[in-house]
Amino acid sequence: MPTKVMLIFGTRPEAIKLAPLIQALKTHSEEFVTRVCVTGQHREMLDQVLRAFAINPDCDLAIMQPSQTLCNLTARLLTELDHVLQREAPDWVVVQGDTTTTMAASLAAYYRQIAIAHVEAGLRSYDPWRPFPEETNRRVTAAVATLHLAPTQGARDNLLREGISEHRIRVTGNTGVDVLVQIAAQEYDFSRSPLASLLSPDRRLIVVTSHRRENFGEPLQNICAAVAGLAARYRNDVQIVFSVHLNPHVRGPVHQALSGHANLVMIEPMDYVAFVHLMKRATLIITDSGGIQEEAPVLGVPALVIREVTERPEGVAAGTAQIVGTSPEEIISAARRLLDDETVRSAMADNRWVYGDGHASKRILLALREFECGRAATSSAAAVGQS
Repeated sequence: MPTKVMLIFGTRPEAIKLAPLIQALKTHSEEFVTRVCVTGQHREMLDQVLRAFAINPDCDLAIMQPSQTLCNLTARLLTELDHVLQREAPDWVVVQGDTTTTMAASLAAYYRQIAIAHVEAGLRSYDPWRPFPEETNRRVTAAVATLHLAPTQGARDNLLREGISEHRIRVTGNTGVDVLVQIAAQEYDFSRSPLASLLSPDRRLIVVTSHRRENFGEPLQNICAAVAGLAARYRNDVQIVFSVHLNPHVRGPVHQALSGHANLVMIEPMDYVAFVHLMKRATLIITDSGGIQEEAPVLGVPALVIREVTERPEGVAAGTAQIVGTSPEEIISAARRLLDDETVRSAMADNRWVYGDGHASKRILLALREFECGRAATSSAAAVGQS
């Protein structure tokens, strides 16, 4: 019988990184029955990706409510996902990354003794508050996962240090690179975009994003001060596009702080395909996003990471990313070095394959096949022993 695999996710980054795996599983329908459950943890931004990749969920929990606390979200996820798992009875649950959906789905599957495959396993900052709650989410997931699909050798080493058995870990590369390679290779026409008039070949482009809870409040105010300073200093030859997250803790402060700069535009989150091509045109990216830290090297764009620590040290080690924190002076100084010295910028853009080679989904498919064969063999041996 085919192996029944249920992929559970709730946010835009999870959907992007699981999309190529969903496609790979569905092309092997003789081996795998693929089911997709979305929780709707990030409703609008999730729906963008579902449309872009033609993913039709088999189950949509629509879990998000206004001003929902993490405790309330987690409790509702556990309860609703338990009903789904009881009804669907999958052989495997596949989760991705470090969201509250990932942690809750892993616990719900563990309680029902369902095998769990964790995509993007082993990332660590070793600071439970940076990022919060993601660092704890991924460590809880690691404690109950059956198969740990580590994107890099460094992530594998983290898991080994925590006592995870080597035979349960596979280094696959990052699925985000799989999908990015495909999309970046496509032609994209910005002439019909609202940004068309801004994207002049005579102006360099800075793309900015910020959404981490650790940056809410004063850190975000400092980030905005840095962005405003760059807009003022390079008003004649640099265009800044700030993609503003839908979270009210981000939207309000950013719009309040950054209105009034002719060369700075604040936009709603773009669909993923358009945003990839926007990043592709950038001179540099300023971000606290983990996914963008992985995407920027593939696109050949330096990334300034507006955090104090990162669970993706490979980019820093390779020179494609630089941690600058949230001090306005540090952010501006680092950006100026890249804008004023093309040799420095080119050196940061030189190492593209830090996080994978575009074939992670194939390796994950092989790992699931291998583990399922092993589980079947163990079950058969146990049955023979009992008889």
